[in-house]
Amino acid sequence: MIVVVMGVSGSGKTTVGRLLAARLGCGFSDADDFHPAANIEKMRAGIPLTDADRRPWLDAIHAAMVGFEAAGEDRVIACSALAASYRERLAPRGEAVFVLLTGSAALLATRLAGRVGHFFAPSLLASQLATLEVPDDAIVIDVAPPPDVIVDEIFRRLALCRLHPSRSAAEDDDR
Repeated sequence: MIVVVMGVSGSGKTTVGRLLAARLGCGFSDADDFHPAANIEKMRAGIPLTDADRRPWLDAIHAAMVGFEAAGEDRVIACSALAASYRERLAPRGEAVFVLLTGSAALLATRLAGRVGHFFAPSLLASQLATLEVPDDAIVIDVAPPPDVIVDEIFRRLALCRLHPSRSAAEDDDR
């Protein structure tokens, strides 16, 4: 199983993704590691990426996902995956479970302001929030609780998806 922990910057994708991978006993990848240097420099300068900038990045992540699947490896990948077209490029045959981490703009801005050593310019949060297209079939999780509580909820919802594969992840939001 490939699980993509998605959301805007500051939502905790890397923290939650690492904890979830440990809980699932599988590998973890951070999509930031797949960015070309030019993308990182643009974001560091506060310049939003274009779809043309994202295309090779998304293709590299997709290729890694295909490799993990071919090797029979479960994997958690932290990736913004904000637009439906990006998620389609990552998993064109629906071969991933998406987990959307959400929070208020104020909470996310506070987290970004306190982050040290990351290339993402906090000024880009507004453009990410504007780009975000909430998927209908994702597990949606509020990021206000502590990371271990968030991971427990994701783990519970993933288990429900495995027990009832015909149900979408979104159907479990009602429980």
